[in-house]
Amino acid sequence: MILVTGATGFVGSAVVRRLLAAGETVRVLVRPGSDRRNLGGQNVEIAEGDLLHPDGLQTVVDGCSGVYHVAADYRLWARDPAKMFAANVDGSVAIIRAATAAKVERIVYTSSVATLGIIKDGVADEQTPVAYSDMIGVYKQSKFRAEQAVQQLIDDHLAPVVIVNPSTPIGPRDIKPTPTGRMIVEAAAGRMPAFVDTGLNIAHVDDVAAGHLLAFERGEIGERYILGGTDMELSQILTHIANRQGRKPPRLKIPHNAILPIAYVAEAWTRLSGGETPFVVVDGVKMAKKKMFFSSAKAERQLGYSSRPATAALDDAVRWFQAEGYF
Repeated sequence: MILVTGATGFVGSAVVRRLLAAGETVRVLVRPGSDRRNLGGQNVEIAEGDLLHPDGLQTVVDGCSGVYHVAADYRLWARDPAKMFAANVDGSVAIIRAATAAKVERIVYTSSVATLGIIKDGVADEQTPVAYSDMIGVYKQSKFRAEQAVQQLIDDHLAPVVIVNPSTPIGPRDIKPTPTGRMIVEAAAGRMPAFVDTGLNIAHVDDVAAGHLLAFERGEIGERYILGGTDMELSQILTHIANRQGRKPPRLKIPHNAILPIAYVAEAWTRLSGGETPFVVVDGVKMAKKKMFFSSAKAERQLGYSSRPATAALDDAVRWFQAEGYF
């Protein structure tokens, strides 16, 4: 029996499908009342619980030989940052401690490239120097602290954990959608007439899921592996989406500092109006000042990881969003 947390989400549900295809028996931890569309038609055992209520986690992991802890609060803006830290840091420690107490053989912890260093005008990897002070925004900060806490459990010989750091997963079933998925929806709908000078490492969500299984099978405890794909400028991403939708790509490049005042106003309005997410986020603009390019060479070499072209991931994402009526 394999336990997957975050199984109703974008990456977690892709991991579940990959495990089922490999013939595994899967149990999923889901919160009561959560959106379970991504589990529709999947032959899984559902265990209701909450990472923030650790007393109930022991029964969830009992009988499991492995755990994939994929769950995370992934937002670039939070009305209450403490809740994101609680979910990403405390929740991760709680499930890993419960799994260890249940004598689980191996745990794959899903971190993020958000915790890694970035090289200006270059490509970063798992060894690129980084500090907490480099983390921009509550999401990056919480994931950095979470990975530190997990690494401490490993160093103290308390948990058999392999860490994976996905880059920017793209593809079908991004139901929320994620911040990147939201950008793809806006671009495909023709609502992004301009762009900033930035870049991302794009990976198909199904390749990232396959990388999780490879990390479980072949990864070394205590090591971390970037699961990425293709480095792309934002202008390239938007041009590809516009071309496949039969639209002209945006040509107007806006300086980052010109967008920052708009982002501050958007966040203030969201707080005052009680909205859920600003249409542009201050931390997102600040992060965009650096191109987040990464190498998956270590995972390719040690795990046998591979990824398809980023354009295939973008095409699959646009097709799914359009079929589901997102634009």
